[in-house]
Amino acid sequence: MNLEVLLCVFTLFSAISGILMIVKSGLTQTLLKKSQIESIRNSDNGGEEQAQLRAYPLALFVKLLSLLKYSPILLFQILPQVSMAAEEGAAIATVPPLDLTRHGAGYLALILFAAAYFLAMIEEVTELRKSKPMVFAASLIWVFIAVVYVSAGMGEQAGRAFRTSLESYAELFLFIMVSMTYLNAMEDRGVFESLRVWLLSKNFSYRQLFWITGFQAFFISSVCNNLTTALLMGSVIVAMGKHSPRFVTLSCINVVVAANAGGSFSPFGDITTLLIWQKGIVPFADFFSLLIPAVVNFVLPAAIMHFKIPKERPEAVSEAQEIKRGGGIIIALFLLTIITATCFENLLNLPPAAGMMLGLAYLKFFSYYLHKTAAGSVEPDDFETQEQQASSRISAHGRIDYFAPMKYMNRSKAFVESHRELDEPFDVFNKVADLEWDTLLFFYGVMVGVGGLSFMGYLTVASHHLYGEIDPTVANMLVGVASAFIDNGTIMLAVLTMAPDISQGQWLLVTLTAGVGGSLLAVGSAAGVGLMGQAKGIYTFASHLKWAPAIALGYLGSIAAHFLMNSRYF
Repeated sequence: MNLEVLLCVFTLFSAISGILMIVKSGLTQTLLKKSQIESIRNSDNGGEEQAQLRAYPLALFVKLLSLLKYSPILLFQILPQVSMAAEEGAAIATVPPLDLTRHGAGYLALILFAAAYFLAMIEEVTELRKSKPMVFAASLIWVFIAVVYVSAGMGEQAGRAFRTSLESYAELFLFIMVSMTYLNAMEDRGVFESLRVWLLSKNFSYRQLFWITGFQAFFISSVCNNLTTALLMGSVIVAMGKHSPRFVTLSCINVVVAANAGGSFSPFGDITTLLIWQKGIVPFADFFSLLIPAVVNFVLPAAIMHFKIPKERPEAVSEAQEIKRGGGIIIALFLLTIITATCFENLLNLPPAAGMMLGLAYLKFFSYYLHKTAAGSVEPDDFETQEQQASSRISAHGRIDYFAPMKYMNRSKAFVESHRELDEPFDVFNKVADLEWDTLLFFYGVMVGVGGLSFMGYLTVASHHLYGEIDPTVANMLVGVASAFIDNGTIMLAVLTMAPDISQGQWLLVTLTAGVGGSLLAVGSAAGVGLMGQAKGIYTFASHLKWAPAIALGYLGSIAAHFLMNSRYF
């Protein structure tokens, strides 16, 4: 094995060296010819020199053809290795993975993953971004796997397993990246802010606001992530509930439940449904069979809390906010992107992420249009150039002003405002830069780490105990309860990796329970954590826990509604 590795490395090194020598030779000859051309053009001689210049393209073509004589050597070196790799890969595919559940590397991987996840859970306390420990743990888990497999002469099999996990993450990453980019674009155009201002200006009563914010959170979260939805509705609740802490507390609980429930019936609404859809386990249309159970999950606890909401009417807030140019078209493009992703998956058998990337192209071209047609605005590059030129003029006699960058960074607010109009140029790449990269990298750590634990054999053992010894309905209900303590995306990814042999109805059930189970505790979802920060001291863990029985009633009611409405899937 060691001899084969050395031979492959030597062959690869030889091939690369040959390529570099060819490239170097070609570049050298090209540069020499280029210098000769320049000298001919600059000379006053005609005749022979001009003839050489006209003949140069043909000479260059002949030179390139001569370089091809090395290609058989390269092919002779490379193709046997490709053939050997293909044969070896076919043989490796038939070899079962090693069982590392009782191996020292397996124990280390479990401890490392648990420690990293614990650090991610206490992110608010440690102020350590959750992606850092998860990416670190996932990387080391695969290092442990690789060391064991290389020692056993099965290193290629470990590499193939890692690439499988990486491919799954890549599809999820591209899908979420496009969704977040559209949400950032709509936020930039003032779409969400205009909705908030509209609610504040209508002089609704506290009870009306309770239900309006709840239903809006329910339906908005079917296309937006629950954190964005909760923060949007939370800003309305906090602004209108200045003089009624009870209204703020109950409305925040209601929004958390509604946002989690709304995301459970849409393939785009939550990470759990997205993972299920990406894997092709549940067809796109079947997700909407969970609409009624999701409504039950939201309405039951809301109806109980309704009677505790004050009957008073808060003072209306008058603000002016209009959607910026292009906001409506961006909303339409987002809906078109969703349709495109659905058609890619259902009609073309392509991953939904491919359709989402086409949707990102829609936004890019529209961004170009907005950028070119922005009236009375200054191009970002021109704006920076003007400021830097203004700073450089301070320097006398053309000397370099080494403090010009700092002067640019500390430019006056008056200067900025005088150069920026309401109709600013829209740049889609700025929206990509503003993505929740910490969350995206956190999911990398989770998916790759869980993939490593699965490859070691732990999820097979867990699947045997959870779905082999317990009724699937009970198991899926326990999954929902567990999602109140552990991120529901992690829970769903673990279930998908277990790949239990259950009916379509049970897959829909676990989709529902994993999505809405996070509402049982304030820390069970990103929506709850976000609102605890937004309504600090009013909406707390304890205040949410007080209404946990009502939320649990909605949880059980949604499960009952699923069995009643969707019995055909079992």
